[in-house]
Amino acid sequence: MCQWDMINHLVGCLFMSIAERVLQVQQQIRDHAQGRSVTLVAVSKGQQPAALCAAYQAGVRDFGESYVQEAVPKLAALAHLSVQWHFIGPLQANKTSVIARHFSWVHGVDRERIARRLSASRLEAGLPPLPVCVQVNLSQEPSKSGVSLQALEALVREVALLPGLRLRGLMTLPEPTSSTALQRQRFAALRQEQERLIRLGYDLDTLSMGMSGDYIAALAEGSTIVRIGTAIFGERINT
Repeated sequence: MCQWDMINHLVGCLFMSIAERVLQVQQQIRDHAQGRSVTLVAVSKGQQPAALCAAYQAGVRDFGESYVQEAVPKLAALAHLSVQWHFIGPLQANKTSVIARHFSWVHGVDRERIARRLSASRLEAGLPPLPVCVQVNLSQEPSKSGVSLQALEALVREVALLPGLRLRGLMTLPEPTSSTALQRQRFAALRQEQERLIRLGYDLDTLSMGMSGDYIAALAEGSTIVRIGTAIFGERINT
């Protein structure tokens, strides 16, 4: 087998592996979403463009990145694909301009200052309002981003007023656990907060919750966006 044939063979194997995983995740979504429309975001940080192309060929149209320096060249390399790019990592003030100009969604707004910078950058670029979710730290882990439940309503109020943003909903990244009961408890708490905010008059249609290890529990509690990395791509090649 020549070198080119070997490359084609390896790419084919990569595609089949990812394609099968995508189909499996899509089936789980259909089985557990209770008829809701759910967006599958393939978390592609640490993955090479070939892996993203394989997922795209399998039907994925939304990809999530967490590191700006890694993401921007990847976005350029795959500019020929019709996809939506979601920024799902911690937001740094000095990266807000790049994120606002290059991404279709931001899932982790947790500070008013960050929200204002995203809004201003979006307006300066002449782009439509950027869909965002406010990130909530349900498990109160100091190592994780996210606003507390006590401060959530105040931040939602501020974000909803910014002209360069469109507040779509809430996002959470709870602590890892093998307890399905605890997973569902965390996700139910976020859903209940969404319902409370809707009663107050906020137009929130999105719950971004659930990753490879807990997305079935998240779907059971009303998730509308699941962020899946390992279950599609396997372990990351690089970080």
